[in-house]
Amino acid sequence: MGRIPFDIDGARSLQQLSMPANYLIGQIGENISNLTNLRSLDLFGNMFSGSIPRSIGKLSLLEKLELHINQLDGTLPPSLMNCTNLRLLNLRVNSLGGKLSDFDFSNFTQLTILDLGENRFEGLLPKTIFTCKSLIALRLATNKLRGEILPDVLELPSLSFLVISNNSFTNIANAFRILGSHQKLTTLLVSKNFFNENIPDGQVPGFNHVKILGLGACKLFGQIPSWLSSLTHLALIDLSQNNLNGTIPGWLQMLPNLFYLDLSNNSLTGGFPVELTRLTALSSQQVLDHVNSSYTELPVFIAPQNASYLQYNKLAAFPPALYLASNKLSGDIPVEIGNMQAILILDLSRNSFSGTIPGTLSNLTNLEKLDLSHNNLTGQIPASLKSLHFMSSFNVAYNNLQGPIPTGGQFNTFLNQTYEGNPGLCGPPTHNPCGNRPPSTTTDSSSRRNKKLITRLILGICFGVGLILGLILGIYIQFNCCFYHRLLHCIAKS
Repeated sequence: MGRIPFDIDGARSLQQLSMPANYLIGQIGENISNLTNLRSLDLFGNMFSGSIPRSIGKLSLLEKLELHINQLDGTLPPSLMNCTNLRLLNLRVNSLGGKLSDFDFSNFTQLTILDLGENRFEGLLPKTIFTCKSLIALRLATNKLRGEILPDVLELPSLSFLVISNNSFTNIANAFRILGSHQKLTTLLVSKNFFNENIPDGQVPGFNHVKILGLGACKLFGQIPSWLSSLTHLALIDLSQNNLNGTIPGWLQMLPNLFYLDLSNNSLTGGFPVELTRLTALSSQQVLDHVNSSYTELPVFIAPQNASYLQYNKLAAFPPALYLASNKLSGDIPVEIGNMQAILILDLSRNSFSGTIPGTLSNLTNLEKLDLSHNNLTGQIPASLKSLHFMSSFNVAYNNLQGPIPTGGQFNTFLNQTYEGNPGLCGPPTHNPCGNRPPSTTTDSSSRRNKKLITRLILGICFGVGLILGLILGIYIQFNCCFYHRLLHCIAKS
């Protein structure tokens, strides 16, 4: 904690200066440029403010410059162009800005990794960035860039990692025609761009080596495109937060490496396709382990629902997951779902699924999160689910479930919110004891009907008895009147 010592420029023979994540504050002083023998400068993860030193170009031998995750502002200093030996330049998560096209990248012929994500750069993509022929990884995500993807990207023959999410790029059809022709791309994240356009359909050639594809939060229209079925290397697909309609295609089972699928927050209809339960990488831990052996050149960031952004440097760090939440899916959850034994996260919430909760879910012994809330599920919670010892998150709120809540295992840790909106459920943690649990909606209706029938029957009996008593009383009165009349007549005669 503190500041960089002012006398550090005395160590002129220093080749590496590494002080990451040390809570260092203040500005990176101009005197740091006196360390002319520096090959590596790592100051990331601190709280440095101010601008990048204007004299940074004096560090002409610099091969690695990592200043990411600080509070730096201003523009890229022109002298940085003199650092022609740079192989890695990471300035992600700062407040740097200005027109990116004003900076000339053409001197960075040895640059392999360029990360300018999460800053305030604006304008069009600079053409000079595509003269960095050695680039393997390029991240420009979360800036204020606009325009279209240029064919010049094909001039980067080694580029395998391209992340341009959260900008204002347009013309997705043209972008995919260009990017599909790139032979080395394995990671492509273009989420939060191309707003309200149509997702490319028909045949989109290329993308033969893509493993990670992010198209989330673009508000794209259309259906899940069939050309994805030919991308057999796909391991992760994010199509969430779009306007996709139609059904979930069964051909997804043809993607042997797919273990992370996010289709949440769309307008998909139909049922849960049984074919999804045959996804090889979600059904076999052995296959999943083989798929997960790949690394990414830079961390990939995703934001699962109800979680902070997580970063992953290798596929093995991604959770095997299926997100179908917030669609218009209906029908039963197939019992075959128990075949997906490698899955860690299953989110089917906010749909219209009906029927009972399959007991075969207890086969998913690695499951950590199960969300079935806000559906129309009936019946009981299978007691067998208490065998899911890794399940730390469970939600069945707002269904039509009834009966006792399982006890033991992880079920002893779940709060009442897990079950709310199911008046037929009983037992802890609810306040509804099973010995006196309220009848189900069906029972309530029958009870009300029975009460009405009994009431009508009693009223009918009372009316009948009253009618009979009235007749008897009338006859009795009439008889008495006649009797007294005759008696008086006899007395009068005598």
